Amino acid sequence: MCGIAGIYNLNQKPVTPDVIKNMLSEIRYRGPDESGIFIDRNLGIGNVRLSIIDLVTGQQPMSDPDNSLWIVYNGEVFNYIELREELAKKGIPFRTDSDTEVILQYYKFYGEKCLDYFNGQFAFAIWDSRNESLFLARDRVGIRPLFYSLQNNQFIFGSEIKAILASHQVKTKLNHKGILEVFYFWTTLSPTTCFEGIFEIPPGHYLIVNKDTLTLRKYWELRFPTQQEELITDLETAKETLDELLTDAVRMRLRADVPVAAYLSGGIDSSTTTYYIKKVACQNLNTFSIGFSDKDFDETIYQKEVAEFLDTQHYGITCTNWDIADNFPKVIEHTEIPVLRTAPVPMYMLSRNVRKHNIKVVITGEGADEMLGGYNIFKEMYIRRFWSKYPNSQYRPLLLKKLYPYIPQLQSQNHKMLKFFFGYKLNETDSPIYSHLLRWNNSSKISGFLHPDIREKTRDYDPYLAVFDMLDKKFNEYHPLSKAQWLETSIFMSGYLLSSQGDRVAMANSVEGRYPFLDHRIMEFCSRLHPDLKLHGLNEKYLLKKLIDGKIPDSIVKRSKQAYRAPVSGSFFSKTRPAYVDELLSESSIKKYGLFESSKVDILVKKIKENQAAELDNMALAAILSTQLLYQQFVENLPHSSYDMNDCNLIIHPTVHT
Repeated sequence: MCGIAGIYNLNQKPVTPDVIKNMLSEIRYRGPDESGIFIDRNLGIGNVRLSIIDLVTGQQPMSDPDNSLWIVYNGEVFNYIELREELAKKGIPFRTDSDTEVILQYYKFYGEKCLDYFNGQFAFAIWDSRNESLFLARDRVGIRPLFYSLQNNQFIFGSEIKAILASHQVKTKLNHKGILEVFYFWTTLSPTTCFEGIFEIPPGHYLIVNKDTLTLRKYWELRFPTQQEELITDLETAKETLDELLTDAVRMRLRADVPVAAYLSGGIDSSTTTYYIKKVACQNLNTFSIGFSDKDFDETIYQKEVAEFLDTQHYGITCTNWDIADNFPKVIEHTEIPVLRTAPVPMYMLSRNVRKHNIKVVITGEGADEMLGGYNIFKEMYIRRFWSKYPNSQYRPLLLKKLYPYIPQLQSQNHKMLKFFFGYKLNETDSPIYSHLLRWNNSSKISGFLHPDIREKTRDYDPYLAVFDMLDKKFNEYHPLSKAQWLETSIFMSGYLLSSQGDRVAMANSVEGRYPFLDHRIMEFCSRLHPDLKLHGLNEKYLLKKLIDGKIPDSIVKRSKQAYRAPVSGSFFSKTRPAYVDELLSESSIKKYGLFESSKVDILVKKIKENQAAELDNMALAAILSTQLLYQQFVENLPHSSYDMNDCNLIIHPTVHT
């Protein structure tokens, strides 16, 4: 795993190595092992490397034999061995054992169609010096980040936004529409970011840049069959296929020249991936987990049970409320986007513990909930549809209590209060976003805290219309569960789960996460499953439970889904809270940054201090505090790295006169 950055001057001005060094220094933690820069006439590209595959000859930037193509690359193409063999049969020689060279040769052989062959998680840039074009691509679901900006005839790109800002060619200004999207969807809608003039290459897209044009194209997207198309309905056939796919996905994700460990949360997903690692590798496996001092959030007992059952060398740490508050600023520095909950902080601590044990790679269970129907939002959608047929029923809304046993406020509510909580647009079942209307409506209330000037500037912008523009033409023909899965996977998973809670906090500690359930073959298979094989009544992940039954502890298979959460108000308003909390929530800071309405923030803070905070209040607190931090860290004080890049290997194209 690595970090990449570069500048392509469309006006033919030369690029100096020092600028690329500055950009790379901001993301050196993504690749602390090696670094390199390539300079052509009007282009500079660079890489910081976390060495995992081909430790000896996989250095970057890498060229083809005639020095016409140059690549910088972040990620892994897991099927590189098989792809290499295919090209070797065609007589194409290889100089290294790295997957980097495989990407380069496939691009040389197949052009942009090379992406169809790759099974992996990647973001890369390839410079063609003959026609002066730059080809950038990102993996299918956006596991690895890639951002860009076009300013004053300069195309600037990087693995993180801070690398682009370090070029000093982009003015740092928060994007109010992006902030608004976060307050609706927990993330921006790709390609938007929270910074003006900076965009991300969307998942499953590539970008071609030359001196005249900028061309963005889609090469893959998750599609579901319409309700008229044939689906996979046989349980035994589905179990056999999923077993084969998971076995192969894990086998390929164990490819590394360094040790590979696993996260173990205590749920069925990470327990399943851990089981398959043991099945495939039969090795002494290190597993890592995090628990909470607040027992309402803690799953340590289940983590230990699985580790003992599967015989792993297990390492667990405990996260306290102080830990969350103390680490929150550092996490926001890495997410580069506001967050509506504190859950990324424990994941940051977890990856830090992994790195302390000299491990660079972990396998995790992300993607199972999205693809196999594991989230409560899916069940909530079913219940709301069931309830909508008899909207005045006193009994149907009571089913919602079963979904959220970890929210005490709901357990004592009668049907009238449940209708108040869950009855939003209950009868609008024809809406393509029906499954997410309630969640998005609740979180959108955070936008009411924004400063009146910002609310006025964004008054004519409807984030829902932006979602509608993203939908497939046949989206309304999808099954209701398929619609919900698409929304959850394409927006929440890619934009939040794999970013703020995934790549960004793991790579902050130089740790690479790998996700077998997000192998595109598994995703495409799961999309063709009959909904009953995913959500059987209200029994989530039905197929996975049938597959893994007897292979992990029975208590794990049968336990109810518990959402991964972390304390919010209890962390930021303890008696020993860090000073920055009061400072950033103070009237003076709120007015100084001009992002929020100070009187409303004061009311929220008072409510929390009086222990009257509801779930939405906690989300608002996290959102406001993280947005204030984002402004402080990136607008008021530009990031500045202390990493020394003097060890960076510099390559200058032979045609460039020094």
